[in-house]
Amino acid sequence: MAHGHHHDAHAANARALALALAITAGYTAVEVVAGVLTGSLALLADAVHMVSDNVSLAIGLVAMGLARRPATARRTYGYKRAEVLAALANGVLLVALAAWIFYEAIRRLGDPPEVVGGWMLAVGVVGIGVNLAAGAILFRDRGRGVSLNVEAAFRHVVADLLGSVGVVVAGAVIVLTGWVEADALVSIVIGLLVLASSWTILRDSTSILLEAAPRGIETDAVGRRLASAPGVVEVHDLHIWTITSGFPALSAHVLVGRGEDCHARRRELEQVLASEFGIAHTTLQVDHVGDHGALVELGRI
Repeated sequence: MAHGHHHDAHAANARALALALAITAGYTAVEVVAGVLTGSLALLADAVHMVSDNVSLAIGLVAMGLARRPATARRTYGYKRAEVLAALANGVLLVALAAWIFYEAIRRLGDPPEVVGGWMLAVGVVGIGVNLAAGAILFRDRGRGVSLNVEAAFRHVVADLLGSVGVVVAGAVIVLTGWVEADALVSIVIGLLVLASSWTILRDSTSILLEAAPRGIETDAVGRRLASAPGVVEVHDLHIWTITSGFPALSAHVLVGRGEDCHARRRELEQVLASEFGIAHTTLQVDHVGDHGALVELGRI
């Protein structure tokens, strides 16, 4: 059942990414053309971010397809980490995008070009609607088993929505006052939004690749809970990590009393880990107190 739920969540994630890609890709072309024709850096910055959205969604779809491929003797976890690598690439792309926006905005502040504020305003309003639609699709899907790629795509879209709001504000200022510098200033704000949206994705993806304990799970608390279980004398070599988003794993060496049933204690601990901490993929080595030391000495001989 857990495997079926995981598969259903991935299928739903893939559908959400595909639908969001179809929506944002259509608008991207419109925004690129509008940015060039109006001379607006804010529109072009938002358009480039929309391109990064499309790349993000496309990479996510490919990565999710790879993640569903079965494990092999060489890759015992299959390609599940492909999603994490894709999320990391998305985060790096956002940082590079922010750097380009900052450079171009600063250059334009010194020599602001003419900007057609009316068309800029109109395209920005359309962008708000497009990003609201894509964001609603991805937001609804976040509750069905969180995927880093859905989370990455959602953050792209949220940043783009705020960018579209900025475009509307800049367009309104230019139409009402003729102050074209508003275009470059709003572009800097969009760049900051882009940079901020990259932080969580970079943090989470690198954390998984470095095999840190999953967010929300305290290793010490898990160790104390296992050690306090009936029949357990000691817990050591405890490791908790994430295979891919939504797939935590745990391994530990557990010592139980001399008269305890090792298999029964292991099953009880597995139930505790699944019900209290949401960790279903576990590897527990359970030995009687004293046996482990004898086995180590035997191995040395």
